Amino acid sequence: MATSASPARGLPAIDADRLQRVLDGRWAQARQDARRLLRANPTPAVHEMTVDEYREQINEHAKMIAREGHPGRLYTKAAGGEEDTGGAVTSFEMLGLSDLSLLVKAGVHWGLCGGAIFHLGTERHHAEYLPKIISYELPGCFGMTETGHGSDVQSLRTTATYDPDRDEFVIHTPDEDARKDYIGNAALHGRVCTVFAQLVTQGQSHGVHAFVVPIRDDAGNAMPGVTIEDCGHKAGLNGVDNGRLTFDQVRVPRDALLNRFGDVDERGVYSSPIENETRRFFTMLGTLVTGRISVSGAAVSATKVALTIAVRYGETRTQFAPPGADQEITLLDYLVHQRKLLPALATTYALHFAQSELVGRLHDVFGAEAKDERAQRQLESLAAGIKAATTWHATSTIQTCREACGGAGYLSENRLPQLKADTDVFTTFEGDNTVLLQLVAKGLLTDYRDEFGNLDTLGTVKFVTDKVLSVVAERTAARSLLQSLVDAVPGRDEDSDVRDRGWQLELFQWRERHVLEGVAMRLKRGADAGRDLFTIFNEAQDHVLLAARVHIDRIVLEQFLLAIESCEDPQVAAVLERLCELHALSTLERDRAWFLEHGRFTARRSKAITAAVNDLCRELRPHARLFVDAFGIPDEAIGAPIALGAEDRRQQLRRAAGDGGTDKVDAQRG
Repeated sequence: MATSASPARGLPAIDADRLQRVLDGRWAQARQDARRLLRANPTPAVHEMTVDEYREQINEHAKMIAREGHPGRLYTKAAGGEEDTGGAVTSFEMLGLSDLSLLVKAGVHWGLCGGAIFHLGTERHHAEYLPKIISYELPGCFGMTETGHGSDVQSLRTTATYDPDRDEFVIHTPDEDARKDYIGNAALHGRVCTVFAQLVTQGQSHGVHAFVVPIRDDAGNAMPGVTIEDCGHKAGLNGVDNGRLTFDQVRVPRDALLNRFGDVDERGVYSSPIENETRRFFTMLGTLVTGRISVSGAAVSATKVALTIAVRYGETRTQFAPPGADQEITLLDYLVHQRKLLPALATTYALHFAQSELVGRLHDVFGAEAKDERAQRQLESLAAGIKAATTWHATSTIQTCREACGGAGYLSENRLPQLKADTDVFTTFEGDNTVLLQLVAKGLLTDYRDEFGNLDTLGTVKFVTDKVLSVVAERTAARSLLQSLVDAVPGRDEDSDVRDRGWQLELFQWRERHVLEGVAMRLKRGADAGRDLFTIFNEAQDHVLLAARVHIDRIVLEQFLLAIESCEDPQVAAVLERLCELHALSTLERDRAWFLEHGRFTARRSKAITAAVNDLCRELRPHARLFVDAFGIPDEAIGAPIALGAEDRRQQLRRAAGDGGTDKVDAQRG
């Protein structure tokens, strides 16, 4: 039964279904299809299984997903798919509401392995591999990361050397640092791997390219020259069989090269439509951005589950009675508890809308008939920044939810420990977040010019120092987006209402301009003084990362505001406006030291922001259950006893008391 908000404190009465329709957005049907799948396949009790049992169950669930036909959305009709990139990524995101090992295994197989074949291969590869990838007949893995090189993909050391006498490539691991490591699906189920290696022909290296390499035969035995090791037990995601791959002079035919961006003829002559090697490398990696966007969406989903568990528990769990009263106070009625959960809930809504916009851009960029390289670069940068924001938010929010549920939150049956363990790696896979923020800053400083694809770290610094005035002036020029809100801001900060969203937006925009201009001038001053370019960049990294972070903060707020502006239900829009206020003000409160240092806040204004956050928490508290129910997470997917309704919870406690007495009841109550 859908919950509804009361009209208390000026908010209109709406039910969760109306809010859910706004959240479901452009790919509502994909979300509904996924919910049906989740209801039919409840989240497993992972803590009750061995690793082998867990892996086997996840593999069977992957087969079930294939039978349902969801993976076909990702590929073109010519390749046996449905040409619905946005729908595919949304479906994948929804898997994050249930078992994250299933999500990762599906992502590795269909998103990374299949995605590499789809985006980096040509028609012959599509015809040979994609039907079997879509059906899960040919389980695949993605061999990029090496023991010695993770984020620095350009320096991978696995080699693929062309032998013209036999018309074959020889895939080889020269040393232990070149071993493919942490490879999902490799330890047990994968039969083919898209291996990234340095392409060498006629004695010359042409940079990293991808090859389709069989690693197991039909009977499951390792192919000749392929050594497979199991990475073993991990902190989380133990339903995924991560492994290590070593290649000893493994031969594959010449057409194993995924040759969309680089090819070798039978004589060994290399050719590419992109002459510059660095530019070619970034173009190839850019086509794989779907994986990064999918991880971002999965992080938002896991955060939603954690908040749903914590908010539902906070509405039923009581603690301490006021003096002279017999009835204990519900946890969520304490301001400190509201402070833990409600700002995080508001930011989760903000990130949901930012993620939805990101998926929409992905769908439009990949679906366009004419490829727009600038739009592609902007998409890559936005994906990097949003992924960093969502995964760091997931890590902090899930921990907060665990603490908010006390001892009950520490019980495996209530999922929060598993969510924490499973999402922890999200901050470093599909791109280490710190490295990703540097990618964002690179785009800001170069304004996505044509040079972007050719610039390494030192090239970026040189570009900025040479063209700092024109680039930064253009990048920080006033934009029309929501400008009417900013124009309405009063002239003096001390006269403006901290709950005025125009004032809030102007602060986010001003901070971004100020930080970006500051880091650009800092780099230029160092270069003008003749200092070493690497040293200049290294010493300014904190400033560079701040520029990227505040840029993403501004984008996330604007996407929340744009979602409100486009909402066709005025009552839902009014509710979202209040949540948006809380997101904006809690972000400003988090960073108030910076604003105080830079003269934009006085002590009085800083205190007013804290007071406003407190007021908003009290105003929104009666609607907390509405906000989490609007996520539309099936109970079967939540899988946590403490997230049950109040009456179900009381029955559970009575059953526990009957089995083990009051001590057991107290333990379950946390």
